[in-house]
Amino acid sequence: MSELINPLHRFIRPGVASTTNCPGCGNGIVAQAILRAIDELSMGLDDFVFASGIGCSAWVPSPFFNADVLHTTHGRPVAFALGIKMGLPEKKVMVVSGDGDLAAIGGNHLIHNARRNVEMTVICLNNSIYGMTGGQAAPTTPMGLKTTTTPYGTFENTFDISKLVIAAGASFVARWTTYHPRQLTASIKKAIRKKGFSFIEVITQCPVQYGRKTGAGSAIEMLREYKEKSVSVKEAAKLSEEYLQDRIVVGELIDKEKPEMVEEIMKMKKRASGENS
Repeated sequence: MSELINPLHRFIRPGVASTTNCPGCGNGIVAQAILRAIDELSMGLDDFVFASGIGCSAWVPSPFFNADVLHTTHGRPVAFALGIKMGLPEKKVMVVSGDGDLAAIGGNHLIHNARRNVEMTVICLNNSIYGMTGGQAAPTTPMGLKTTTTPYGTFENTFDISKLVIAAGASFVARWTTYHPRQLTASIKKAIRKKGFSFIEVITQCPVQYGRKTGAGSAIEMLREYKEKSVSVKEAAKLSEEYLQDRIVVGELIDKEKPEMVEEIMKMKKRASGENS
């Protein structure tokens, strides 16, 4: 009966009856988009291995997805994902984690695996705050915002994660918000099929630690703001940098073909063993 109500229910681990997410959290929207993308590609969770780090977003695949999941230490999911891909190159590897986990302590792993162009899909849920640990300022927190650790306002410039990953050499980079679930699903499908490092940034609401403490408001108010502030990549190309400072540029930012590291290693092993001679 549950599968008739929600066809994605078959992807959920048996016995998991509740969520750890706060009311209004955007994690559920992203979880649905991931599972819908897998379903629309006629794939199953046995085709995947997931890795996640520390933080609210890391709980998306673990424990909810009925799949092989490595719930790793803080900042290390991309490093674990590299190990998985090297050991099981036939598997699709997906990292699901947050902006603090991936772009702060895990930033170096993110940069160098994008540079190597290792085939994996990294989905970064960017809520601009450290949500699970009490609402501290993150690298993505807008400058001047009052948080638990910056009661007089943040004093650091904010981080554009997608631009960083593009500069590092990723094959596919997209950015959406939780107001764009259909577009997000379509980009996840592309990322899964991509031969190379795929990164999707999802601007998502944290109504408890971000909304309440910064004055951004409820989940509905934050989603409404995402709608009003979103500008497509094509539109952004015609607008000034000054205008875009207070906007969210959404869409597929880069999609290109380049050598993938694991595939290149396999070719090198054949050369080294004399198979090609």
